[in-house]
Amino acid sequence: MSNSALPACESVWVVQLNDHESYDHVRLKRIFSCDGTRHEVVLVDARKLLLCADRDDTDYVLRPVHEWHPGKMRGIREFLDPDNTRIPEMPYVTVSSRRAPGLIGWLRLEHEGVVAFRNGQHRARYLASAGARWFPVEVHEREAALLRQYCGAPDDARTALRPSRTVPPGADHADDDEHADDDTPPGRNPVRACHDDARSGL
Repeated sequence: MSNSALPACESVWVVQLNDHESYDHVRLKRIFSCDGTRHEVVLVDARKLLLCADRDDTDYVLRPVHEWHPGKMRGIREFLDPDNTRIPEMPYVTVSSRRAPGLIGWLRLEHEGVVAFRNGQHRARYLASAGARWFPVEVHEREAALLRQYCGAPDDARTALRPSRTVPPGADHADDDEHADDDTPPGRNPVRACHDDARSGL
């Protein structure tokens, strides 16, 4: 892709890691960086997000990070390294609501959130295990309010994780399909509409 097809700048979120030896932060960018994609960035509480994700019974849920294969651990650690030229994309999720278990749920008095990862489940779980309290995810605009309701980070997180603007080199926009966090569920393809449009000149 020629440099003329690259955006002049893009937003980058810096996420602090409180329990990680190799580095103390990661950088994340949006998946849907084109105008009119109808997706939003939501800052989420890591614990709340994974609690909702563990309720998903329609998709695959990963084992705890300490049970991963050493090669997978090394791959995701190297992929998220902030010294890399390429900036990783933030997780992409969907969210829904269902009745809570038990009598209260049966009476429709209480509901709970259920999160499914379209892409980035390894990233999200690794960040949480490395001590990230909050991080950004991308979600369709029609689900953004529901995601904030169940998983939204507090106001101080939104202050701490304000995105910065950077002028990325062309390598930052290489196809992320080759990265180490290849956690797309079977039969489900992560959306790369903006990247495809840029490559085709649309």
